[in-house]
This record gives sequence, C-alpha cells and structure tokens, in this order.
Amino acid sequence: MIYHLARYFQPHYSFLNLFHYISFRAIAALLTSILFSFIFGNWFIRIVSEQDVFRSKPREWTPDNHLTKRDTPTMGGLFVLLVCLFNTLLWNNLQRIDVWLFLFCLLIFGAIGFLDDFSKLRFGRGISAKKKFLLQLAGSLVVMTIWYMVANPNTQLCVPFFKGLTPWLGWFLIPWGIFLLVGTSNAVNLTDGLDGLAAGPLMSNFMTFSIIAYLAGHKFLSQYLQIPFAGTAEIAIIGSTLMGAMLGFLWYNTYPAQVFMGDVGSLALGAGLAFMAIMSRNELLLPLAGGIFVLETVSVVIQVLTVRLWGIRMFRMAPIHHHFELLGWKEAKITVRFWIISIILSLLTLLTLKIR
Repeated sequence: MIYHLARYFQPHYSFLNLFHYISFRAIAALLTSILFSFIFGNWFIRIVSEQDVFRSKPREWTPDNHLTKRDTPTMGGLFVLLVCLFNTLLWNNLQRIDVWLFLFCLLIFGAIGFLDDFSKLRFGRGISAKKKFLLQLAGSLVVMTIWYMVANPNTQLCVPFFKGLTPWLGWFLIPWGIFLLVGTSNAVNLTDGLDGLAAGPLMSNFMTFSIIAYLAGHKFLSQYLQIPFAGTAEIAIIGSTLMGAMLGFLWYNTYPAQVFMGDVGSLALGAGLAFMAIMSRNELLLPLAGGIFVLETVSVVIQVLTVRLWGIRMFRMAPIHHHFELLGWKEAKITVRFWIISIILSLLTLLTLKIR
C-alpha cells in the first residue's frame, strides 16, 4: 500500500524514493510489526481469555508441572498471522505474485492448525494424525503446484560448500517442496512445547532467511556469492515482518506465558519458514539454521524407534526439551539455551554463503 502511494507521489516528493528500497521497507515492516504487537497484544489476550473455547489444556505426554499451564489462552498464532497480513499489505509490492503465494501458504497451514486447535479445545482431542498429515500434504501440493506453474521459479538447487554444483530439479521441485513444507511445519509444532521455545528460533531463522532472500533477489550479490538468482527481494520484507511479529509475540509468550502460539501458529510459521527457504533456492541451509527444530524431531523419531524395536527409552520423555525438564532443568533455562544455540546456528548459516 505505502509502496504504491510512494510511486504515485514520487514526482513531487523525492524523499519518497526511500519507500522503493527493500532495506528501508524491511526495517519499517519489522518495526511496525513490533509496534502493532505491543499496542494490540494485550487487547487480543484479553479477548481470547474471556472465551472458554480459547482456554488451553496441557498436552498428553508432558511433565506433571505443565498442569499449571491449564487455562492459559491459546491460538496466539492468529494474532501473529494478522500482524503479518496487515504489514504485508502495508509495506510490500502487492503486484508481485510471490507475495500473495507466500501469504496463501501461511493462511492454508494456519487454517489446518486452527482446525486442530479448535477440535482440541471444543471436543477434547485434535483431528487424527492421519487426517492432519493428509491435509498438510494437500495444502503443500496446492501451494507448490501453483508456485511452480504461475511464478515460473528458478529450479536450480544451491548446494552448500559446493557452489559450482547447482542441479536443476525441474518438476521434481514440487514433491521436494511438499516434503520440506510438511516436515518443517511439523518440526516447529513439536518444538512448541515450552513458553517461548519455538518463537525464539523462529525469530532467528526468519532473520537468516530474510537476509538470504534479499541476497538471492539481487542479481549482483547472488552472482558474487554464487547462489541461484531467485528474485525474492520482496519476500525478504515478509520475513522481516515475521521476525518483528515473533519478537512482539515473545513479549507475551516468554515464561510464564500469557498466551500460547497453538498449532495455528506453529504449523503456519513452520511452513512459511520452509517456503521462504524454497523460494530463495537455499533450502539445504534449512537443517543448519533450523537445527533446533531438527533436534526436536529427531529426538521423537529416536524415542519411537527405540521403544518399538527394543522396548527402551532413549530419553526420559520426547521431544527432547521434556527430557531436560525431567533432568531438573528449569523451563526458562532450557528455552534461553535453545535460543542461544539457534542464534549460533543462524550465524553459521550466513557464514556458509561466502564459502565457495
């Protein structure tokens, strides 16, 4: 919106040239996301707190101390998505199809998460794992097919540490993207088990892939770094918006949480992170930057396999953050240490861009 207003008035006001710069709009989107979160966050929490349907219940297979979290309002991811939607309409070039596709990805996975959250709160249990998985597959298929057919993306795959190796995926980009969207959304969902635990790594990851999206959207910089040109500069603004939204959400979600993200947030933001990595053609950096999400997922896989194959538990409880809880670590200590690890991994991810 502001981008197009600046274009209209540009002949009369030269300072409005600023609104055409990606970096300016990215910083502005980040700041306004934080500002909106601070202004309207308490209002949102008050509204959902007054509705019984938004009062959370502890998840199954969690430590007993999580019983104290009962009745904390949930589905805070709705607020994050609203902040992201408003700021995208405010700061992005709305003539870009990739902007609308990214919003569509967020909303379709947010709808799946909302359905699961609503089912848990209203009927005492969420939708079945099979139905949830099939919905994620269907949503990913729709998103990837539309993107592949309409946006005509660069299908080169950037391989870290081997810049000269950039295989063309062609139509295989669709199933590859489906795998990443479903996997990342579920990984973030598994991580969202402690106050602020998922929000912190999401914030550092959106920062990382916003930078990558900007670099991949700049012809000179992408050529210099030997990464595929993906034309994703506008997506960097949405990433910056999400980073600001997560920072604002942490104000209320940090221990002890005033509101939980819910599946509506974790599924949408996990899919959004994966789609940002895919669109920038640097998705192989996602396991490094999102190492916390990988760790949480792998811990669940290991726990299930060892129990089924040998009848033993590798961890006291999975995902692994519950294992540390049962070892006696305080919730806030686990969360902050995972944030620190995520920041380090994000910095290492950015360093790999220069390694040829």
